[in-house]
Amino acid sequence: MEKLAGRPPSLHRPQRAWQRTRAARPESASPYGQFPLPDDPFQFIPCTAAYALPHLNDSDPKRTWSSLFDPNPDHWRWGAAPSSPGPSRLSDDPYAGRGIYLCGYLDLPLDHLSDSDPRIVRIAVAKFQVSGLASTSSPPGRRPVPAGAKSERTIVVEPGGPGGSGTSWVWDAAENITQRFSDGQFDVLGWDPRGVNRSLPSAACFPFNADRDRWSLLAERYREDSNETQQLDIADAMNDATFYACQQRLGDLARFVSTASVVRDLEAIRKELAEEELTGYFVSYGTGIGQTYANMFPNRIGRVILDGCQYVKDQRQLAGFGLTSLDNVTDAWRDGFIGECVEAGPENCALARPSESAGELEARMSRLFRSILSRPAPGYTEASGPSLITYSNLIPIIYGSLYNPKRWPSTAQMLSELETGNSTLAALAVAERWDFKPSLPCASEELSSDEVLPLVICADSYDDPPPQEGLEWFGQLWANMTSQSWISGNSRFLMVFSCRHFTRYWPHVSEVYRGDLNHTLSNPVLLIATTYDPATPLRNGRRLLEDMGPNARLVVHHGYGHTSSVHSSNCTDSIGKNLIMNGILPAERETSCFANKKPYQI
Repeated sequence: MEKLAGRPPSLHRPQRAWQRTRAARPESASPYGQFPLPDDPFQFIPCTAAYALPHLNDSDPKRTWSSLFDPNPDHWRWGAAPSSPGPSRLSDDPYAGRGIYLCGYLDLPLDHLSDSDPRIVRIAVAKFQVSGLASTSSPPGRRPVPAGAKSERTIVVEPGGPGGSGTSWVWDAAENITQRFSDGQFDVLGWDPRGVNRSLPSAACFPFNADRDRWSLLAERYREDSNETQQLDIADAMNDATFYACQQRLGDLARFVSTASVVRDLEAIRKELAEEELTGYFVSYGTGIGQTYANMFPNRIGRVILDGCQYVKDQRQLAGFGLTSLDNVTDAWRDGFIGECVEAGPENCALARPSESAGELEARMSRLFRSILSRPAPGYTEASGPSLITYSNLIPIIYGSLYNPKRWPSTAQMLSELETGNSTLAALAVAERWDFKPSLPCASEELSSDEVLPLVICADSYDDPPPQEGLEWFGQLWANMTSQSWISGNSRFLMVFSCRHFTRYWPHVSEVYRGDLNHTLSNPVLLIATTYDPATPLRNGRRLLEDMGPNARLVVHHGYGHTSSVHSSNCTDSIGKNLIMNGILPAERETSCFANKKPYQI
């Protein structure tokens, strides 16, 4: 054994077996073998802090990718250590009993419907493997799943958007998801849909994230905060310029980002997993992917949960994506953020005052927002310097907060301080909305693919062309949407307004699904709809249940926020787990479940 400098032989630290084995290996070897494994369709390697897929013009991408394998397991992303040691922890492997995060990719056709188009998309994939890895120097553990083995089923997850990153969601939530729905027995896999995050090509139409932030300052001004007619013209011209930039930078990629194209990617992922049926947990826009998949590939539906249901028939109509949840947002604000604050009292909600009613608190907030509309509040952050809290950048913070009641106490604190003239917390919240992060060096910046959101929305509704004879129709739509919801009407309108120019740059989309939603499935799916969801209201779940008939069951999740995961219910979770683990759904078409705790007490 090599002596440690300055330490007498009797005090040498004993090496574990895996460390002794590694010391005898070449520098490039690992105590868990080499990655990617032979014949692995996903080319998985253990995830480290940073990675990037090989460029599409790389002549030998597999070799480039393999060279990124870091043989030192101390650099890998492992799951949490087991709460109790268990037999497997008696081995010399310090990572025994811990799941492993694996990163990979899959090359798929850009155009699934054309054999003559050789172009591909390179889809980023990440998996949390619950069994971890088997050390080459240690005997197999005594876990229910042998170390290093793929689980019986893989829970495929999709976080929505459009534009949500499935790989990031795996990194953030996979261990929670597998515990929630399978008691930690099933692997969790997510992918970045075409154009999103690490998948290539990326649907980023700005050279740098800071350029997009600068652009949005003018493009995302709200109707109440501007000259309506002038701002409509400005936003329209900026949408035109953005789509022109997308065409110049991305070519015809926008023709191939529709939900139907993403669904074909999902089917390819299922095939490469070598699982006969799809097991999945899809949320928000991901439920639109799930609904479309179920009706394009009805015989491949296994155990699938759709949480925070969209109703994909809405997406087929111009502005349908934006109109679906406007009234529900106001209810979530009035009954939830305001009403629950009053009930929680000053000790739990900074905005609450003794003996003040919900109506009085709502009036106070209306006065605050009108004052900001009249004169923006100056602010400052150390990271970005001077800041301005305007109506157009404050209201999106309110809207975003409604998505997760865990954020309500901090949002209430911010509004309480802003009401008294302290804008520090508001300035920090405004700065968080920017894509560019000044704390990161420019060389390490990953381009955001925010433009994929309008590209997908417009691709899905492209056969419902917008009127071209001027902006009057859109001005009326803007007025209608903001009258229905002062919180979300502006942002939802601006989300769909760009579709006015989509067909001019991309006249033909490769594929959209326009069929019914009542195909007979190999297994019924579970729908979850939250009563005060600010993005996907309960009626979406009920409309979808009506269409799907015996092919679905619905849990009405009585709570707040977007999807059941942010305001948890043991009842909802037990139904989801019974489906994922045992394939069992409630006999009733609709079941009510209630959140465990009240907001401001979570």
